[in-house]
Amino acid sequence: MKYFYFFIFFICSFASNAADVTVEMLNRSGKESMVYSEKIVRINVGDTVFWKATDKGHNVEFIKGGVPEGVDKFKSKYNKDVDYKFTIPGIYAYWCTPHKSMGMIGFVVVGDDKSNLDAIKSIRFSAKSKKIAPDLINSL
Repeated sequence: MKYFYFFIFFICSFASNAADVTVEMLNRSGKESMVYSEKIVRINVGDTVFWKATDKGHNVEFIKGGVPEGVDKFKSKYNKDVDYKFTIPGIYAYWCTPHKSMGMIGFVVVGDDKSNLDAIKSIRFSAKSKKIAPDLINSL
C-alpha cells in the first residue's frame, strides 16, 4: 500500500511541475479582468513557458529586480505569442506592461528554487497588483 501512495505522490509532483506550460493572456477570466490564465507556474530548469496572446492588448515583461541574478531583460511585443526557456532556477515575476496596475501579474518558479524570494517581496507593485501580490507571493 505504501508504494501506491508513493506512486500517487510521484504522479502529482510530476503534474504540478509539467514541462512546456501555456499561459493565456486574457481580457476576462470568470469574474476577473486583465489576467493571465495561470498566476503561478512551477516548472523545472530547461522547461519553456508559452504565453498565448488569446486577447489583444497584452504582453509579458519580466519585472526589474524580480528575476534571478544573471537573467537578461525580457519584454514581448503586444498582441504576440511568446515563449521563454527557463535555464536559471529561481522565481521570475512578470506583468503585462499596460495592465500591471490592474493586477495582470504572474510568477514562474523554476526548479523549486526560492533563493530570490526576498527580492520578489521587495518589488513595488501598484493599485490592484499591490493588493493581490502579497497572497500570490505567500503561495510561492
